[in-house]
Parts: sequence; C-alpha cells; structure tokens
Amino acid sequence: MSDPFLSSDEYDERAHQLYNEGQYDEAIDTLREGLSLYPHAVELHVGMGYARLAREEFAWARRSFEEARGLDPDHEDTLAGLGEVLLKFGERAAALACFDRVLALGFRDDHDLMLQIGRALFREGVLDQARRFFEGALSAHPDSADAAACVGYAAHRLADEGGSLHWLRRALELDASLGEARIYLANLLYDRGEYEAALFHLERTGPEEHYDALAIWRLVELKKSVYRLPDDDPELVPWNERLNELAGDAAPEDLLLSEIEAMTPDGQIRDPRQLELFGTLLTELQGMKYKVGEGAAKGGELHRVSTVSGSTYVGTWEDIVRQMKDDAVEWAGGSLEEYMEASAKRWRKQTGLAIPATDPESFLRAGADAGVLRILH
Repeated sequence: MSDPFLSSDEYDERAHQLYNEGQYDEAIDTLREGLSLYPHAVELHVGMGYARLAREEFAWARRSFEEARGLDPDHEDTLAGLGEVLLKFGERAAALACFDRVLALGFRDDHDLMLQIGRALFREGVLDQARRFFEGALSAHPDSADAAACVGYAAHRLADEGGSLHWLRRALELDASLGEARIYLANLLYDRGEYEAALFHLERTGPEEHYDALAIWRLVELKKSVYRLPDDDPELVPWNERLNELAGDAAPEDLLLSEIEAMTPDGQIRDPRQLELFGTLLTELQGMKYKVGEGAAKGGELHRVSTVSGSTYVGTWEDIVRQMKDDAVEWAGGSLEEYMEASAKRWRKQTGLAIPATDPESFLRAGADAGVLRILH
C-alpha cells in the first residue's frame, strides 16, 4: 500500500535504491506514482529517464529527460542523460552540446559525472571525446584509479598503445585490486608477445573477476607452457570451472562464434576491445566473420588451434593453415602446399616425428600430436 506522506525526495530515494538493485520495473512504478503526486519534481523525471534508458526504451527515456529539461534547463544529470539518449539516436552534435553544457556549468570536477559521460561516449564509439572527459576526470582527480583505467581503455581504442600501457599501469599503482584494468593490461602485454609480464598480471586476478573467456584461455595456456602443468592439474581446476560457468549451456557453435567475434580480420584472437564495464562493441563483426566464414559457408567445420608461441587461429582446417602461412612473412608468395611441406620438415627436425603435408587436417593433427600445436576445438 502506498504511503500518502512520502515526499518527492523519498520517492526519488526509493526509486534510486530499486534502480541500483536492477529492479527497473519496480523503480518505474515508484517514479510513476511519485510523478502523479509531484508532476513538477525534476529529480523524478530524471530518474524515470535513467530507468527507461536502462531498459533500452530510448524514446521514452528521451521524453522523460526532455520533460526534466523543460523544468530545469541546466540540471546536470538531465543534460548527461539526455546526451546519452541523443547518442543512441545518432544525434552526436546535440549530445556533445549537452555534455559541453555540463562543463560550462562548472561540473568538470564532478568525478562520477565525467566518467559517466565518458563511458556513454565510449559505448557509442566517440572515442576522442570519451578520452577528453576521462582525462578531465583524471585531471581533477589525479589519484582516481577508475579515471586512469578509463583513459587507458580509450587510448588503446585510439591506437595509442604507449598511452594505454602507461595509464593502465598507473591505475594499478593507485588501486592494485582493479581487476578490469589488470586483465586488460595482461591482454595488451600478451598481444605484444610479453608473455611473462602477461602471466604476472593474470596470476594476480581471481576466476570470479573474469567475464570474458579469452584472458582465462590465455592464463591456462601460459601456466601449462611455463610450469609444464598437465591438463588436469589442480591449479587449473578453478579456471576451467570459471570457463564452464561463462560458457553455461551454450552450444559449441555459439562458443566458437564468441571466439570469431574476438578476432582480428586476419583470423587471430585479439585482446578484448571492451571490458564488462562498457559492454560489447562488435563494430568490426562482419569483417571478423568473413575470414573464417568463407570456409564455413562451404560446409567446413570450424576449429581452434594455438601454437607454442601463443598465436591462436580459428576457422576450417584450411583456413587455419592459410592464416599460419600468412603470418610467416617469408611465405607470403608461397603456396599452401609448399608452406605445409616446409613446416613439416622443420617440425620433424625439432621433434623427430614425421608430419604429413598431404592435407591441412592431417598436417595440423600431426602437429598437435608432436606437441608443436594445440587443438582447442
């Protein structure tokens, strides 16, 4: 039963608590009741806007924020929320005008608001502006680990690898428990071939901190390679359990699709472009699918193979060998058959085992048996 003596602030507080608990429907019901009593309460309209935004009801969210702005044109939370909705509608200039108005009103020292705006821009791929707001938060709060990490994420997306490494390391200096930043940094180091450094950071995370399977795969492979651990070593059990949790009941083709979505256009696994903080942005999904999709479209089953150097390939057997050949610069002009023959000879010298080069599948399976490759799927 509703309480007739609740103030608009109390309705706002109740709705805010429900929102933080992820109970968006209940939050909307509370706000709707409050607005029926206090139709001019700006905070209730703003709260309704964010609740609608959380449910991805963008048109309704826009209406709520615009109603709030009609009551108070310079309310900072209204401007931030409206700007985020405008980004969803592709109205970038109008969104940036809202965000810049927040700065003009003197809120550039508001740590949480600057990060909120930066993240909204980041999610929509407006990376230069996202970095501007992240750097603003960092400038006002130089000891903020979250702000430093966000600058690092944006720098990486803007191809500033040096800046990304610097700010991710700075974030961990400020807060060593920042798991997202540590996992991101580990993935960057892994892609640079700095495997020991990557393992150093991955070993300082717990399975529960991972929401993406890629870093766990890398940690498991590095542990087995560096410490010579067998597949069933007890040290790997919690990590494999976490992989199973992340996989859930997904079908094998769904799991493989997630690998494809994490690939660069040349078929190699990339570091996560975004962490759970930002959700998933598969802006290059079609390009990533195309490389392995050609073989799959012809009926070939998809597989996942890793090398001892840490490179991982996904596709049909032929796709994988072709990707391996393309990575070997000296074989850029050679045929697939010539590449397999030369590799088979090299592996035989290394292992003493004969490697057939008659077809891609036999070649890869024999390489796995010899220990120079690992077939993961």
